Amino acid sequence: MAALQWVPRANSPDDAGHYKGHWMSETRFMMIPGAPAPVAPFSHAVEVDGWVFLTGQMPTDPKDDDAPLPAGIEAQTRRVMDNLVLVLDGVGLRLEHVVAARVFLTHFERDYGPMNEVYRSYFPADRLPARTCVGVTGLARRALVEIDLIARRP
Repeated sequence: MAALQWVPRANSPDDAGHYKGHWMSETRFMMIPGAPAPVAPFSHAVEVDGWVFLTGQMPTDPKDDDAPLPAGIEAQTRRVMDNLVLVLDGVGLRLEHVVAARVFLTHFERDYGPMNEVYRSYFPADRLPARTCVGVTGLARRALVEIDLIARRP
């Protein structure tokens, strides 16, 4: 369990002489052994107060960073989701703990439907996270898809 610290909400006491604040755990920046090598300077996951923010994953091979990306949106989405599962496993969580996702697609009109079919297969029908999906002009390594997640520790 992370150490707790008192975080003041104000630098001066209220009329009764009390400082307002709340208890907050320390922030943990985590690199997960066996997860894909980062394509930029970031942590695989950051946790604070039981919330775990997973950096967007690319469809890179966690065992061979130089391997070509899988062909097609279905294969790339599968690899991205598998990479996210590796990071979740590394922080002791599972997909059932995910509360929100953001999906980025470089060919939105073409790839939205096929990406959804693969994405949907990773979650139980009654536990679909909140989600945003946006079209973008490009992603690192010319990937077709990137997905990041927010999970909540039970």
